[in-house]
Amino acid sequence: MSNVDAFEQAQKDVKTLTQRPGNDDLLALYAHFKQGTDGDVSGKRPGMLDMVGRAKYDAWAKLKGMDAEKARQAYIDKVEALLKSHR
Repeated sequence: MSNVDAFEQAQKDVKTLTQRPGNDDLLALYAHFKQGTDGDVSGKRPGMLDMVGRAKYDAWAKLKGMDAEKARQAYIDKVEALLKSHR
């Protein structure tokens, strides 16, 4: 299975989790997904009152420069770890 196919499968698999992942895991999933699909973070950082948007932006910004393939693999690895711990 190619990296892209495994990435698409991981996106389906994450929806089968029986428990909601913690905030840190959700931010990691979001950041690696965005880096793997859209590349480096773009746009303005959300303001102080948008705490969720700001946290997402910051998590994504930390991955700046990461290759899309590595980001997709990190997403796949995170989903696999969550599946093992939440089933």
